Amino acid sequence: MMLEVQGLGSHYGRIAALRGIDLQVGEGELVALVGANGAGKTTLLRVLSGVQPLSAGRVLFEGQDISAAAPERRVRLGIVQVPEGRQVFAPLSVEDNLRLGAYLRSKTEAAEGMEHVYAMFPVLKQKRRELAGTLSGGQQQMLAMGRGLMARPRLLLLDEPSMGLAPKLVEEIFACVRALKTAATTIFLVDQNARAALAVADRAYVLETGRIVLSGKGADLLANEQVKEAYLGL
Repeated sequence: MMLEVQGLGSHYGRIAALRGIDLQVGEGELVALVGANGAGKTTLLRVLSGVQPLSAGRVLFEGQDISAAAPERRVRLGIVQVPEGRQVFAPLSVEDNLRLGAYLRSKTEAAEGMEHVYAMFPVLKQKRRELAGTLSGGQQQMLAMGRGLMARPRLLLLDEPSMGLAPKLVEEIFACVRALKTAATTIFLVDQNARAALAVADRAYVLETGRIVLSGKGADLLANEQVKEAYLGL
C-alpha cells in the first residue's frame, strides 16, 4: 500500500473532527472519500498533507511513518494536494502559477512537466500569459490541478475538484481525473459529488461525522441503497 491510515483522530480544540479513521490507498489506485458537508473530508486531507495535526493513530507512506513529518517533507516524498477552492495566485500568470508547482524540481523536470500539463489542459497553454485571476472557475480548477502535477506527485490529493462548477465543467474535470487514473497516477479524491466520485473510483469510503461508516468498490457503493438514499437523492 502506498498510503495507510491507522486509527487516525484529529481535533479542533476539544472538538473531535476525525475519530478512528482506517483507510488504504494502493499504488496506481483511485480511491474516493465521499460524505456530506462538514463530515471531516477536508480535515482528513489536511492531516495527510501535514497542515492539520493528528491527535491519535498514524499515517504511513510507502511503509514509512510520516505522522509527525512537516508539510514540506511530505511534498518532497511526493504527497501533493490540490486544495479546495482552487486557491490559484490570481495576480500571477498561468505559466508562473505552474512554475510555482515545480519549485522542488529541476529546470528540465519543470519544462517536461509544463509540456505534460499543456497537453492535458490545452486551454492553459492558450492562456499561459494571462493572469490566473481572469480565468473562469473551470479553468482555474484545471490550473490548480496542473500546478499540483508540476510537482510530479506520487500521491495526488484532490479536494473537491468539482465544487462550484456547472455540470458541463464538472464532466470536463472528471474526464481529466479519469485521464490521470489511466496514466496510473495514484489519487485520493474527496468530493461532495458522490455520484461522479464513486463512478470513477476503484474503491471508496463514506465518511459521516468524522467516522468511516462504509467502504468498498466504487461501483458497489454507487449501487448501495444506503448511499443512494443519503448521497444520491434516490
